[in-house]
Amino acid sequence: MSTPLVRVAGVRKAFGHNEVLKGIDFTVESGQVVCLIGPSGSGKSTMLRCINHLETIDGGELTVDGAHVGYELRGNVLHEIKEAEACRRRTEIGMVFQQFNLFPHMTVMENLIEAPTRVKKEKRSVAKARAMDLLRRVGLENKAEAYPRQLSGGQQQRVAIARALAMEPKLMLFDEPTSALDPELVGEVIQVMNDLARSGMTMIVVTHEMEFARAAADVVVFMADGWIVEHGTPDELLNNPQNERTKAFLARVL
Repeated sequence: MSTPLVRVAGVRKAFGHNEVLKGIDFTVESGQVVCLIGPSGSGKSTMLRCINHLETIDGGELTVDGAHVGYELRGNVLHEIKEAEACRRRTEIGMVFQQFNLFPHMTVMENLIEAPTRVKKEKRSVAKARAMDLLRRVGLENKAEAYPRQLSGGQQQRVAIARALAMEPKLMLFDEPTSALDPELVGEVIQVMNDLARSGMTMIVVTHEMEFARAAADVVVFMADGWIVEHGTPDELLNNPQNERTKAFLARVL
């Protein structure tokens, strides 16, 4: 058996007295697409942020490619590592947020090459060549010198995806990447994500786009109230859910 690329074991997370994750267990194999679905407040986005150590965990264990992202194991105890080392490990995990978070004072090209040249110390020529390939991949090769304010929301999100890919991550995380878009712009972002899934990129996607989950996911995980209630293939979970909580949720969204 191969080691899962992502292993989440008994992960707990609380904000004050509010326990958001109550003991989450799942794995993601290399090349898999896993979609997290569920009502708002179920812990999906927090789970993503824990994976790349934007949030610390209160219990359990979480590894990416066999390594703890923000911790190291000393004996049998996890200790948080220094932020600089956590940032270095985080470079292997791309993340796309609801908001695009592009640098407004930089062109599209400058946004894409900023992290590779500053964090990975790549030559600008190498970073720019990869950036142009990525812009072609997301259909925006003619926007390299544009500024974010000159782009539609869908174009900005496609740039954000290209920017995450510019670091050549082994894992991509998407936190409701279409929720801030006007409905007519959702399709262009979903198309890029579908292409990425077909290319073999390992992806964990928090989404309300059930058709994307149906078409692209290998596994769909339904979360509610800080727990994984049910998981299975898209056909199993979306077409034949077993849990009443899952049935009620899908009845509202499908």
